[in-house]
Amino acid sequence: MSKTQNHPDTNGVSIDPSSKIEAIKNLIFGENIQEYNSEFEAVKKDILQKKKELQQLLEETRTELMQSIDSLSTDLNIRITELENSLQEKAETLGQEKVDKSTLGKLLIQIGEKIRDH
Repeated sequence: MSKTQNHPDTNGVSIDPSSKIEAIKNLIFGENIQEYNSEFEAVKKDILQKKKELQQLLEETRTELMQSIDSLSTDLNIRITELENSLQEKAETLGQEKVDKSTLGKLLIQIGEKIRDH
């Protein structure tokens, strides 16, 4: 016997089982079912809107983060280049004079500390 097969009621009239279910739902929930469906749709719509807003916020945050990383990388490269140039100048100055191991050691320590601090 199929689930969609009609069954005769007591008067010999066929009644579809799905219409029986609808009739039972209407008896139990009555007019409230429309209100529930309406509220459910409103909540669903609100959730979808919040999801869209969250996705947009995530994309904006990702873009800002990538820009900050690029900026930081550029700034770091500039500072490293400046340190290299400074070291080169100091080494040339020391090379022209007398290479003092103590002075060279102090210079390298200072450069190391600057790198560490940045």
